Parts: sequence; C-alpha cells; structure tokens
Amino acid sequence: MARSIDPALIPPWPTLEFETALWLKGKSLVAGLDEAGRGALAGPLYAAAVVLPSNDPDLAKKLFGVRDSKQLQPFERETLAPLIRELALDCSIAWLEAQEIDSLGMARAGRLVFQKALDGLGEKPHHILIDYFKIPNLDIEQNSLVKGDQRSLSIACASILAKQARDARMIEEAERYPAYGLAENKGYGSQEHIHAIQSLGLTDFHRKSFCEGLLQLSLF
Repeated sequence: MARSIDPALIPPWPTLEFETALWLKGKSLVAGLDEAGRGALAGPLYAAAVVLPSNDPDLAKKLFGVRDSKQLQPFERETLAPLIRELALDCSIAWLEAQEIDSLGMARAGRLVFQKALDGLGEKPHHILIDYFKIPNLDIEQNSLVKGDQRSLSIACASILAKQARDARMIEEAERYPAYGLAENKGYGSQEHIHAIQSLGLTDFHRKSFCEGLLQLSLF
C-alpha cells in the first residue's frame, strides 16, 4: 500500500519543525536529503544533502520562498540555490550516470546516490531527514518523511540543489543530443522525447533499462 499523509498536515511552506526538535536534543548536525531525476528516461540521478545552521534565529525568514523544487519555476530555483549554499552550514551534491543506473537498478542506485551525498559532507551528520525513502544499513539515525520536501526546510533545500544541478546538466547535454529536446524535457518521457527515441534510437546518455521497450511501441 502506498504511503500517504493527510493533506491537512502539510504546511503552506516547509518549516524547521523537525530540525528544531532534533536540535533541542543536542543533534546540531541535521542533514536534509532529496533526489532529482528518478523517473527520467535519460540522464543521471542526482541527490543533495543540506545541513542548516542550528543557531540562526532568522533562518526561516532568510530562506522564505524555499519549497519543494517541483513547485518552483526554473528562475526561482536558480535564485534560491546560491542562497541555500551561502546559508547552509554544509551541503553536498552527488550523482550517478545512466550506465550506473542500468547496472545497479534504480532501487540500489537510489540508495547509493544518497550515500554519496552524505559522504560529500564535511562532517558526519547526527541525524538525517529524508524525503519518503529510507536508507538501509545506515549508521545514522534517520526519519523518512512522506512529502518531506513540503514539510522540512532542510529537505526542501536539498530538493532545490539536486534539481537545479541536474537541470543545468541536462541543458548542457542537450547540445550533444539536440534531437531529443533534453533542455525542455530534462530527460523525462514527453511525447516529443519518446518519438525521438523511436525515430533515432537510444544514445549513451539514455537509461537503456528504462527505454528499450519504447523502441517496440508506436505513438500512434
């Protein structure tokens, strides 16, 4: 059964409620984690980890406007990403390429990219807050939050960093693969992208384990 949450429990903006509860317990290094690109047909899977400072009483005001990256326009993410990096105590961005996703499978790739993001932090966090998923065999206490990118400010910050970095990569790669519309679809399965796959085949930037079935189908 799919995990869900009562919509009434989702605040208008992500807050520091979860972080503050942990800070009050002496866990000053709380990392929020989120990913970008899980369902795409092409390109890498990105993840970010963000540790916000526990001693800034104005932090929520300074980060006002931060929310789930999918709810923001590209120019908003591009504006907020450097602000997050400036205000964060620590942050890290990691990724796995399409070939690695094909080799590992998405479940293992998702766990690995989160671990890589954590490993990129300067200090090991005392606790992590993660959007929806749970990282097995982790020696750090964690909370898996349904709709975490809409409830936790740390997770929302990670969501923005991961998506902004991945989008920038997809725009860059669009110059190598101009026929696939990657700058617009960011590797996801738009009708134009699927048609290009069926007409031109797969590139080495595509996730073959996600796409091969499309070559046997027709859009019409």
